[in-house]
Amino acid sequence: MAEHQRIHPVVDMEAPPTAPLVPHGSSISEKGSPVRRHPQPPTQQFPVPVIHSRPAKSRSCCKCICWTISLLVLLLVIAGATAGILYLVFQPKLPSYSVDSLKISSLGLDIDMSLYAKFDVKITAYNPNKKIGIYYEKGGRLSVWYANTKLCDGALPKFYQGHQNKTVLHLALTGQTQYGSTLMTAIQEQQQTGRIPLDLKVDAPVAIKLGKLKLKKVRILGGCLLVVDSLSANNFISIKASNCRFRLKL
Repeated sequence: MAEHQRIHPVVDMEAPPTAPLVPHGSSISEKGSPVRRHPQPPTQQFPVPVIHSRPAKSRSCCKCICWTISLLVLLLVIAGATAGILYLVFQPKLPSYSVDSLKISSLGLDIDMSLYAKFDVKITAYNPNKKIGIYYEKGGRLSVWYANTKLCDGALPKFYQGHQNKTVLHLALTGQTQYGSTLMTAIQEQQQTGRIPLDLKVDAPVAIKLGKLKLKKVRILGGCLLVVDSLSANNFISIKASNCRFRLKL
């Protein structure tokens, strides 16, 4: 009777259930076969912007620039106001010039066929200002031109011209020009018309005197466009027309 006894396994009811033998990352389908799970892609991480505060040095530089611009604007306003006051007080005017007479001592060809010219010019300079004097400095020049060719030139004297003063200048001008035969022929042909155009150019360095103050040197530039009846030597020359214009160059 002992041979017919069977041994049955004893089930422990209190033991925890065992996990199924499924590979890691898989699951069991309804049919009991393991299903493999695909791993999720990693999420993209975006950098978080960091806001930096402006350093104190930049703010200081901005203040410095603002103060500099403000100072420059203030200086310009002061300079403009000062110039306006000086203009109202002194009322400056440009000096005027006139050509009183023109005499030709010599005008002819040399042995080398260059044109030699010697002119004597009488000019009146007038300072119309009531409170401004003019210092004519060394280095001023007066020249005579015909058809864009310089015939002769000479130096302006150094002198001081007071308020509302007229000064008469006697100037001797000399010069020598190449290709004189061609130029002489053109002058003789023009002389037959009785109207010969000449251009007197002035370049005079001057200094302005305001009261007892002597300002920096400037230049008076300009000239007189003349029309004369003749360029014959040692003859009376009539000035038929004259137009003088001048300007200051700082």
